Amino acid sequence: MDLVIRGARVVDGTGGPPYTADVGVHEGRIVEIGSLPGGGRRTVDAYGLALAPGFVDMHAHSDLALLRDPDHSAKAAQGVTLEVLGQDGLSYAPVDDRTLGEVRAAIAGWNGPGDDVDFDWRTVGGYLDRLDRAHGGQGCAVNAAYLVPQGTVRAHVLGWDDRPAGVVELDRMRSLVAEGLEQGAVGMSSGLTYTPGMYASGAELAELCRVVASYGGYYCPHHRSYGHGALAAYAEMVALAREAGCALHLAHATMNFGENEGRAPELLALLDAALAEGVDITLDSYPYTPGCTTLVALLPSWANEGGPEAVLARLRDDAEAERIRRALEVEGADGCHGVPVDWATIEISGVTDPALAAAYVGRRLDGWDAARRLLLDDRLAPTILQHVGHEENVRAIMRHRAHTGGSDGILRGAKPHPRAYGTFPHYLGHYVRELGLLSLEECVAHLAGRPAARLRLPDRGLVREGFRADLVLFDPDTVAAGATYENPRVLPTGIPHVLIDGRFVMRDERRTDVLAGRSVRRTAPRGPAPNR
Repeated sequence: MDLVIRGARVVDGTGGPPYTADVGVHEGRIVEIGSLPGGGRRTVDAYGLALAPGFVDMHAHSDLALLRDPDHSAKAAQGVTLEVLGQDGLSYAPVDDRTLGEVRAAIAGWNGPGDDVDFDWRTVGGYLDRLDRAHGGQGCAVNAAYLVPQGTVRAHVLGWDDRPAGVVELDRMRSLVAEGLEQGAVGMSSGLTYTPGMYASGAELAELCRVVASYGGYYCPHHRSYGHGALAAYAEMVALAREAGCALHLAHATMNFGENEGRAPELLALLDAALAEGVDITLDSYPYTPGCTTLVALLPSWANEGGPEAVLARLRDDAEAERIRRALEVEGADGCHGVPVDWATIEISGVTDPALAAAYVGRRLDGWDAARRLLLDDRLAPTILQHVGHEENVRAIMRHRAHTGGSDGILRGAKPHPRAYGTFPHYLGHYVRELGLLSLEECVAHLAGRPAARLRLPDRGLVREGFRADLVLFDPDTVAAGATYENPRVLPTGIPHVLIDGRFVMRDERRTDVLAGRSVRRTAPRGPAPNR
């Protein structure tokens, strides 16, 4: 064998009780579990360590980070061996030249402007191929799956206009979604508080979801509101999944803002009722209260119509800027989830212009004038932390049987949200060891087994003979997130070893030079869908 891991406390990803065993790895797969008296080319003494399947980040924004940064310790050091990209309805495929330029500008706050990336692809398959041949053909730091972004598809076909799709346009969108799934995407995402995806009607979304369902994929919406009307927004997505016969995965499932404090049980009752009917539902969340997005995303949808240049023109116009202010501060903009903005909750986490950083990063905005000036000066790219969450809601949601882990981690900016560097060890250290909110075996099932089942991966997500050796070794007594709001780029502790395909990407808590990550493409459905 290439590797024998000795004496590990195996937490296998099923949710079953841990057990002690040796695990043998050969040619990238787990080949034997038990008492293995024979050695391997390498041996790891794992006494006192837990051995789990590699963690799956079900909501990641590393679409360009994997191409620009071969190290990518932000995720590798957490034990993440697979990220799901193409989130919130906006990413870089499928595109034409016009759409690519617009999308790059629209999500520069998530991924940077991309001036350091060679955008030599236009299709989903081309992007996945690019991941496979990243960094001189070696690959990338961790594995990656991709969701067809519905907002990008709509921009490709209709531009950034708020209008219904015509028959021919809807057919073209269906074709683009189908092509992306055929080329390996695992499903489709939406960002229904982001333009232009938010302009789609429920009927339009249902048509696209039927295509997704026909390929055995899943629909992953950032739904229309996490604030005012959040439960109605969740109910809309459940009804859509039921109508289209499509599996549903609710992105960063939270209940935020003052009016939703303590209301997580109402959301979970809605989901339980749908699950009992046979609707296929999972969800992800991060174990923190603040949200993170771009500052421009708070603006009302009409202010975003026409794309980034049109937004900048409205911000320069005093009369239009006053309309935007009133929508934000008085009416409650749909971009801010229907809730009037409380500027005291808005903390600037990143800007692209270094000259602006000292004046803004880490500071709360003192009103619309400052927000308007910053949007213009940094060309819509600032990212924010929005301090609107509730700990009791976070805890209730993470305990649900359909729950998985997703960081929603934005890696750009001088002061990113600590979830980008800390989500998975924070689950294991704070919520398992310190609070006992989840058992260790339950938590690993949430972070590995259940996500792999949602992605319909036949050989990942469990410590099982024949499965790929995507593995993480951690110390249950010491594992902890190092990232804080004050120092968000600190790596975790207590996770000494991480393997992908049996190769060490982390060894003794240090990143190796191994680039074992590859694209993980949609496969045929395998048996019953999760939670049905």
